Parts: sequence; structure tokens; C-alpha cells
Amino acid sequence: MTRPRASKRLRDASSACMELDSFTSGRTLQEYEADRGLRLIVERLFEILGEALHQASREEESLAKDIPDLRKIVGLRNRVIHGYDSIRNDVLWDIVRNEVPVLREQIERILDARGWS
Repeated sequence: MTRPRASKRLRDASSACMELDSFTSGRTLQEYEADRGLRLIVERLFEILGEALHQASREEESLAKDIPDLRKIVGLRNRVIHGYDSIRNDVLWDIVRNEVPVLREQIERILDARGWS
């Protein structure tokens, strides 16, 4: 059985979550703010995360129920891309530290439940 494209997109989103954790683990907000390279990495990973979830939800409409904050995540992606000059580092940092781990668990549960992992 071939996996739907949505499964690939969800795995991409899960990978972005893991990479966000990996790049920021052990770092502080102050270190994040001082490290332009790290900020660029985090912003790019949010772009990938939001786009992957957006595309997955277009292919598998039921994901909007399974990921309650899906619209917010896609909105964040849009903000990072189009409002790059007004991004608040503290807000992104809070999302990375507190919300991304929860999102990753949601994605992994969806993949497992659908046999896509």
C-alpha cells in the first residue's frame, strides 16, 4: 500500500519539530536573540512546519480536527515569511519551547493511528 502524500508532509512537519528542539536545546532566549544564524534556522523551520501542515491539511481535510492549532501554525508561517520585520523573538522562543513538543506528539499520534509512521 502506498502512503498518501499527506503522510510525507506530516513526517516533514514532525522532522521540523525535532530539528527545532535539537537546534534550541540547552539554549536560552538571550542566546537565541544574540545568534542570528540560530534565529534564521528557527524561522526557516517554522516556514517548513507551517507549509507542510498546510499542504497535508489540503490533502487530508480531517487533519484540521486532529491538530486544533493548525490554522494558527499556518498563520505563523505566513507571519514569518511576510512579516519578517515584525517577528518577536520572545514569542517564537515561547512557541519553540512550549508548543512545538505538544505539536510533535499530536503529529506522531496521527501518523501512528493511520499506520503512516
